[in-house]
Parts: sequence; structure tokens; C-alpha cells
Amino acid sequence: MTRNKNKIIRSVTVSQSLDFCREVMIKMRKMGYEMMAVTSPGPELDELRDKDGFHCVAVPMERHISIVNDMKSLIKMIRVFRKEKPQVVHSMTPKAGMICMVAAWLTRVPVRIHTFTGLVWPTATGLKRKILMMTDWLTCACATHVIPEGQGVLNDLKNGGITKKPMKVLGYGNVMGVDMERFDPSRFTAKKDPAVFTFVFVGRIVGDKGINELVDAFVKLHDKHKNTRLVLVGNYEHNLDPVNDTTRQLIDTNDGIDACGPKYGDDLLQMYVDADCFVMPSYREGFPNTVLEAGAMGLPSIVTDINGSREIVENEKNGLIVPSKNVDALYDAMERMLKDDKARKTMKDNARPMIASRFERGFVQKCQIEYYMEVKNEK
Repeated sequence: MTRNKNKIIRSVTVSQSLDFCREVMIKMRKMGYEMMAVTSPGPELDELRDKDGFHCVAVPMERHISIVNDMKSLIKMIRVFRKEKPQVVHSMTPKAGMICMVAAWLTRVPVRIHTFTGLVWPTATGLKRKILMMTDWLTCACATHVIPEGQGVLNDLKNGGITKKPMKVLGYGNVMGVDMERFDPSRFTAKKDPAVFTFVFVGRIVGDKGINELVDAFVKLHDKHKNTRLVLVGNYEHNLDPVNDTTRQLIDTNDGIDACGPKYGDDLLQMYVDADCFVMPSYREGFPNTVLEAGAMGLPSIVTDINGSREIVENEKNGLIVPSKNVDALYDAMERMLKDDKARKTMKDNARPMIASRFERGFVQKCQIEYYMEVKNEK
């Protein structure tokens, strides 16, 4: 089979995730590479084709386990790879990873790369855990190259027995990087009441983001310190790991909590500017972009001791790290941020420079492009 040595296919499960690879695709095209995208149908895929001029193919993929639909997706993906004859297939996100790596292995694509942006099975139990581990094992077995988004993900893949293949974290980790010009607090003027200390969370309002513990800790703090406020930025997900009924009632009734829904663009950045501390008490992450964004906006962070978060935040330097699922530890950290002005100022002053030195977008993209140069002619 004659292959196009310069053709690289990028694939993600849903079209919204194309933001993670769009800019690298544009840069690679300018270098003479034929870049192509394969994902589920969606407006972002249409925009990549119609606005940016990339060759795009829609292959429907379910995010959750669906044996019949997954087989249909696999057959369609095999047809795409047979027709396009790429030199490299690079997948990201779990379902696209499994389907693409199996299809690429079956069609003998020479370079098969999968990036793990996070792992679900370390916090799962029972049969679900076994199934998730098996799918990750299959993805790695069919891949020629495995990129963990961070060192924590690498350690879990290795220690969990998922793969013995060599793995490499690119740069300091992360797949997208931060646009430091856009995420610049000097572009904005704070609109908050300076007498009120504001904690902000940005993400899905669900259980495994630690929202139950965060609300419990904040209500306890607010009972003692009335000059506090918690802003929750994001959507509820009622069908997937919803917060418990008590938490929802507290969010709706506590006068210190503002669940303002999702925010985008400069409206989101204004939420960071109007806060004093970012809180992300998640149970699991790959490499949480909101922690990077908050740091770029000059906010100290409170995070849990999990993959990704502990690779962005250094305890006492640009934030505080607490055990996951521990309300008391979270309360203590929040109260310290409120009361210890000197420590908080130190962490705030360190926040933006630490993000700029490790996760600036151009640097992250450069690491990815150099990796392509390194591996694409190995096979």
C-alpha cells in the first residue's frame, strides 16, 4: 500500500474536542503536512472544514460503552484509513483512542499515537473498572506510541499494568497550553466588592468534581465568616454523576453561593478577575485546563492531590494541595486562604509566572510538533 508520508490524521471522539489540536494542525499544514480530522459530526468539525479548509470526515462515536455502535464506528474508521492511507494516526480521548488505534493497527498505519488526557478507571470499581482497564490496555496494545498528558497519568498506566511500552510526557505536560496574552488579568478591571472574599470553581457541577465536598466546606466557612462567597461556574449534569440532593438544596438556598451557569470568552475571564482564590476539589483529572487558566489569571488555587492538579500546583508556592474527598482539609485550606494574607499574596504572586514558564501555548505546541518530527519516519 502506497502511503502519503506527509498525511497525519487527528481524531477525537466529539467535535468539541477539536480545539485541542486545531492550532497545531494549522502550523503543521504551513510546514507542508497534509492534516486531516476525523471525529463525530458537529459544528466544530464543519467549521474546521469550511473556515479553516481542512479535509474532515465525520465518523459517529459514542462517548459511553455501546457495543453495537462501537462496532459500526470501527468499521467506518477502517474504511477511512484504507481510503486515506495516512502515515500517522493520532487519537485523543478514550473512545476515539480505542476505535482509532484498533482500526489503524488493522490497516497497518505505520505510526499510531494515542494521547491519554486522563484515566477513569483509577476511581472506578468492580466490573466497570475492569472494562475500562481492558479498553485502555487494548488502545495501548494497538498503538506504536503512547503519550500521557502528565506524569501522574504515566505512573497510573505503568503501575496499573496497562502497558509496558515506553511513554513520554511532552514538555511539562498538557495538550493545549495557555494563551498568556488572552489570559492576562491586566486586560480587565475587577468588579467585585473588595470586602467580600470570593472563591470560584469552573467546571461541570457534578459529584466527581468534588462539588459535594466544596459546598459542605464553604457552608461551614460562611457560617463563621460572612464576608465569603462561592461562585460556581458551569452546568449541572443531571444524568451523569449529579450532585446529591443536599448539595443542590444548599446551592439553591445559601446566600453566599452563586451558581451562575457556564461562562465563555471574556465573561469567563472576568469571573477569574473577580475572585480571590480558585478551588478545584476534583476526584480525578488528566490535566485540568481551568487550573492552568486560573493561574494564568493570577489566582492562587486550592486543588486535591490528584493527577494533573499536583503537576500544576506546588503546595505553598502557587496554591494549596489537600486530600481528595476530605471536607475538613478543604475547609482548613479555604480558611487559610481567607485569613493568611501573607501566604496568599506569595501564592498569588507566583501563580502567573509559573504557568507562563511551563505551559505557555506556543511552548506546548512546539513540543508536540517536535514529537511528530521525531516519530513519523520511525516505521
